[in-house]
Amino acid sequence: MSTWQPQEQGLNDLLLLLRDATRPESRDQLLVQQKLASFNEIPDYNSYLVYILTKMPQVDSYPRAIAGHLLKNNIRSYFNNIPLQVLDHVKLCCAEALNNPDPDLDVRRTIASSIAAIVTRGQTHNWPQILQVLVEKLDSPDLVTIEMAFDALAMICEDAARDLDQQQPFEGNKPLDFMIPKFIQFFYNPDAKLRAIAITATSQFIMLQSQSLLQNMNSYLNALFARATDESPRVRQEICRSLVMVLEASPQALTPYIDSVIDYMIYCTHDETEEVALEACDFWIQFSNLDNDMYERLLPYLPRIIPELLKKMVYSDTDLFMLGGSDEDDNAHIPDNEMDIKPRHSRRHRGPTIQPQQQQNSIQDGDGEENGQNGQNSDISNVSEGHNGVHQNGDHVDNNHDDNENENDDDDDDDDEFYDDDEFYSEWTLRKCSAAALDVLSTTYQRYVVIVLLPLLNQNLFSEDWKERESGILALGAAAEGGIKDIAPHLPEMLPYLIKSLNDPKPLIRSITCWALGRFSRWCVEQAEKPEGRLAFFEPVLFSLLQRVLDKNKRVQEAACSAFATLEEEATIELVPYLEPILINLTTAFNTYQHKNLLILYDALGTLAESVGSALNQPRCLVLMMPPLIAKWNQLSDQDTDLFPLLECLSSVTAALGTVFAPYAEPVFTRCVKLVATTLHQIFMADQNPDEYDPPDVEFMVVALDLLSGLVQGLGQLIEPLVANSDPPLLSLLAVCVHDPVTEVLQATYALIGDLAMACFDQLKDYLAQPILPELIEQISPDPNLVSVSNNAVWAVGEIAIRWGQEMQPFIEPLLQQLLSLLGNPETQESLQENAIITIGRLGYACPEILARRLPQFIRPWLEKSTMLRENDEKDTSFQGLCTVIKVNPSGITDQFNNLFELIARYQRPSPQLSKSFNEILMGYKSMLTEEQWKQGWGSLTPETQQTLVHKYGV
Repeated sequence: MSTWQPQEQGLNDLLLLLRDATRPESRDQLLVQQKLASFNEIPDYNSYLVYILTKMPQVDSYPRAIAGHLLKNNIRSYFNNIPLQVLDHVKLCCAEALNNPDPDLDVRRTIASSIAAIVTRGQTHNWPQILQVLVEKLDSPDLVTIEMAFDALAMICEDAARDLDQQQPFEGNKPLDFMIPKFIQFFYNPDAKLRAIAITATSQFIMLQSQSLLQNMNSYLNALFARATDESPRVRQEICRSLVMVLEASPQALTPYIDSVIDYMIYCTHDETEEVALEACDFWIQFSNLDNDMYERLLPYLPRIIPELLKKMVYSDTDLFMLGGSDEDDNAHIPDNEMDIKPRHSRRHRGPTIQPQQQQNSIQDGDGEENGQNGQNSDISNVSEGHNGVHQNGDHVDNNHDDNENENDDDDDDDDEFYDDDEFYSEWTLRKCSAAALDVLSTTYQRYVVIVLLPLLNQNLFSEDWKERESGILALGAAAEGGIKDIAPHLPEMLPYLIKSLNDPKPLIRSITCWALGRFSRWCVEQAEKPEGRLAFFEPVLFSLLQRVLDKNKRVQEAACSAFATLEEEATIELVPYLEPILINLTTAFNTYQHKNLLILYDALGTLAESVGSALNQPRCLVLMMPPLIAKWNQLSDQDTDLFPLLECLSSVTAALGTVFAPYAEPVFTRCVKLVATTLHQIFMADQNPDEYDPPDVEFMVVALDLLSGLVQGLGQLIEPLVANSDPPLLSLLAVCVHDPVTEVLQATYALIGDLAMACFDQLKDYLAQPILPELIEQISPDPNLVSVSNNAVWAVGEIAIRWGQEMQPFIEPLLQQLLSLLGNPETQESLQENAIITIGRLGYACPEILARRLPQFIRPWLEKSTMLRENDEKDTSFQGLCTVIKVNPSGITDQFNNLFELIARYQRPSPQLSKSFNEILMGYKSMLTEEQWKQGWGSLTPETQQTLVHKYGV
């Protein structure tokens, strides 16, 4: 193929198009791009591109560089479609170009990127020679040759690091075994650019813990340390970044040098180059995540680290410039730039109600920029963004279906949220990173950080410079989570200061203060337990935040609304006496909020409904809350994505309002059914005609299903005529949704099925045998990626079982196989195991004879794990089912008498039916066992258990 030559006419046509592509005014650019794209149908198109790139130095460099970019993109996008002989020709031309580098930098870089694309897409073992060639070029006396080779190697290391690490030896050598030592040599190169590239390329293998790097770790670290004071900021930046990664991936490698490394990172945190300081700040975040073995090594340095972090939290001129005028006082009337509104992610708060755990608010950046459409967060990366936790939805707190999206991904999601703040631009700044570092250090070192921080804050908080005051409030909020125990004694003095700061003339101080108060919400709620604390702290914070919700500055509105949502989650029923002023302020905000903050307002209203539940079920609340929500509902089309947060808000509101919502129910129900039907039709059309129809946004269907769940929960049996008369029939739509491949759709569908089972079971009956129950059974899995779907499937099965009774028989055995595997799998998440326990008991309620045969197999783990269950109706019916099973096979628990009796004694508030069943079980065993067996079993119980059983059940 090396003899390939282009056809002159084709070459000239392509060159003409490439030149036109560099001159936007010369032709219709759309036609130019379409023509270039059509060339992909020509088999040797890429041979033409590489010819222009590497064999036509007489042509202007810009068209050649465009040819190179097209070549690289074609390799990345259509690699498997490129004929082998064309690919070999491209390889040959690019390799030959290394021998005589083009004088133009852009051309050289596109050649290097094309080489990297071939290696990455084709895998290193299919072109191992090029790696050796590139490394040999690093010994060239020509600087341009070295730079071109290193550019290619760096891109290969970045894009194909794992492939390189797993590459088998070629000609007796594994590529990385000769690449990494050569890279390390370049740490000492006199050219700063090459030093930086070498350090960057080597760092790609740190997190992989590549053996090729580990066996060179000492020389690698020594080379990094040798460049520690490098005059190039970029080199110092890469050194800091590399050391942070080593600390994360191989902390033991740094242990002998850790004191020197800590000193160096303090030095770099103070670096006048922000990029260097930013990488150094990450070191403190990573250090806080280390095991306890390293804990004490940082303690002596905290008095030096904390002041440096505090200095870096002050707004820089660049920070303020990038805020783009959002610090102007009165801007609430200015419409939002739609580009400033980030893509939303659904909130879906309702979670498993067995032992719900409130997640800690992670800290945000403090700049008042809220990602409300993603739910409230209190992360440094998104200061003033409220909350992010697991909570219940109004009256539905006894239902264990899970509306938390992919909660198994919490760790990853937390990381995303931690660094997620548009703040009108997406850059992770030194200010944010410093605040995040203070947050994690205060969480890890608690009082040791607070002792250093508080005296420093005295200076900042009372500074004449508003930026110093603002940074002090940010630091106080940053330390709130980890340092609350030691900050709390000072809060009675600090809180009045913060409340006063809510009226500061500077909007950025008002917004950061809202955020900081949100961080102290739990403490404020605790003070409400006493009248004097309620009067001095809880009420002033509540009413002050409400006042700022109506601020004239959009950034303050955002921060206040999010902080108030955090307070709502912490306060729950403590808010009930204040519902009217809360609703007046929140609904008034509908008149002034622009698009972005309106999305946050929906979330705050939904959180209020979830927090106070049925307390919202009163006419006055309905009159205040519903008109603005219905007005927005009527304004939005079925294609408007702003329906997402509105529907989510309404799903919480409807569940809380209960039957009071009935006058609004029919149009809301009908529109939700229409949204589901429309989305399913669009999915069908896209599947049948993918070239003609794009797939729809399934979240229209997901949020509609969620709102239908809220309606069913709130209206109860009143929903039945709406379900029975729906057009198209809701159940026929759900029969399609249960097969959907999207987990969020399955999650919402299974939740709705469980709700319908409770509210109007007769409407569900005809669809249970097919397709609902087989699909629910199939989706029960310990897979952590599907835990939310499995939770809802297990819960829905339990709701169906206690109502369908003996009709469940054909499904009991396959269900038991799935559920018992969950109990026996140590990797199964706790919430899923708990739901499985409840549903096993409810299967016993439905078909006790079948479960009685399997009783010895599950009774021990069932009894052990059921101690975790919170007492509610679900637990009660589950225990009733178990009691029925035991009555059928009383000898099936011969070795678990004590555990059963202990569990019965600990059950605080059994229903009358369950209390009767407990009594029958106890008396039954007393009659069944011999006197000696009974005495032996009874004597093994604790005195407290014996006393409880005698007192409650007369045993």
